[in-house]
Amino acid sequence: MVNDEDLISSSVVFPNGRVLRNRLVKVALYEHLARLFGGPPNRFHLELYSTWSTHGWGMIFTGNVQVSPQHLSLARDLVLPRELSEKNLRPFRELAVAMHGDREEKPLAIMQLNHTGRQSPNLLGGRLPFSPPLGPSSIPLGSSLKHTGIISDLLHQLMFQIPRSMSLTDIDDVVAAFVRGAKLAAQTGYDGVELHAAHGYLLAQFISPKSNKRTDDYSCSPKNTLRLLHRIVTETRAVVPRNFILGLKMNSADYADSYENGDISPALDHIRTIASWGSVDFIEISGGDYESPGKSQLATLQTMAFFPSLRAMLLAPSRRSLMRRLSSSRAGSPLPAQLHAALSSQHTHLVGLGRAAILRPDLPVLLTKEQPNSQVPFAAAPNLTLGETWGWTFKYLPRIKLIGAGATMAWYILAMRRLTVRSAQLPTPNYSVGAVGGVWGMWAWFCPEVPALGILCIIFVFIVMAWAMACSK
Repeated sequence: MVNDEDLISSSVVFPNGRVLRNRLVKVALYEHLARLFGGPPNRFHLELYSTWSTHGWGMIFTGNVQVSPQHLSLARDLVLPRELSEKNLRPFRELAVAMHGDREEKPLAIMQLNHTGRQSPNLLGGRLPFSPPLGPSSIPLGSSLKHTGIISDLLHQLMFQIPRSMSLTDIDDVVAAFVRGAKLAAQTGYDGVELHAAHGYLLAQFISPKSNKRTDDYSCSPKNTLRLLHRIVTETRAVVPRNFILGLKMNSADYADSYENGDISPALDHIRTIASWGSVDFIEISGGDYESPGKSQLATLQTMAFFPSLRAMLLAPSRRSLMRRLSSSRAGSPLPAQLHAALSSQHTHLVGLGRAAILRPDLPVLLTKEQPNSQVPFAAAPNLTLGETWGWTFKYLPRIKLIGAGATMAWYILAMRRLTVRSAQLPTPNYSVGAVGGVWGMWAWFCPEVPALGILCIIFVFIVMAWAMACSK
């Protein structure tokens, strides 16, 4: 039996036998460090993940690695190569080495695989302008939102095209792309992959009835909802080693309507079905999408659960107990206390930290030395305002709920870039950067590109800035 004081630093054994040295996970964060319109890991990724690998995290996730170069999120995504040649594999192998670090007890390195589907925007998404992205059905992003004005609606239509309903061949291609990504990860030294079925991306779109109106074998009927996910999981297991970790990122927001009505059976049914496959090592519970961004990735803690325990929890007399165990802990008490409470009450088996890992990359070192009620020295989150200089201007711009690069996200991306600079001491967050400076700094960055492209990039940035600032809160 592990004492509460030792919970954070205690090890965990995955169903496949792999051992996680502690309960702290650096969850996936979008880095925005690749070249424009996507590419492989570069020196900035290597420096960033080398910083995290030296500070005692149990497991480290990459940001989105897109399986389709025509379905990017914000232009500078990591993208799988078209061919698995040694030349193309080398950057990914170097990133795996950086994530493992040179400590004796190395963190597990997990690659997050994703396909954005209908959430891939115009101009930034890697397609020709106004080319539609793929989706389960031809339902545009934002169709479930209330109209906020003519200009706002026009901007919606400009940035997010009506998706093309996927054919069975398209679905086969997507399955093959995810499997190829897992194969690449296994070949280049990663310990596992996480399939991103949250935040309104393609795999979540197939699960959600608001984006999937199909009537074929990939519909949202109870027997078909998880068919695509099951195919990817099954075919991935067939090409990776037995001890390769396979996880899922699921979306609590997809079940929000059921929760409000007091019905948690859809979520339970999906978890029960996934557990019955016997192929998935963990589920990360997250929430939100582009249509409800306020619920997405903003919590201090995220939860992960493992299937040996889930099988027992599914048999518990109270179904609500499972959902409590899968819910994120609330803020308001010292961070060590939140972590200990979540672990000791079995709300989660691991705790995932995202933006906190940017503010304090050395957080595992601090937390494993502190008692539950200790006040860990911690950098504050930014309080971004437009200020008097810009505020009067931007308050007249239409507000777009489909946030692509809001000011807060941009600020954290700049903070991550500071971690890519080698230094004897960890850099402190730069709170002098405001909302406008953050968004400009995020986009007006051309280090991975050839200098001669700078002028064209600046023109591109000015186009994107108008949209990005309209998306900012």
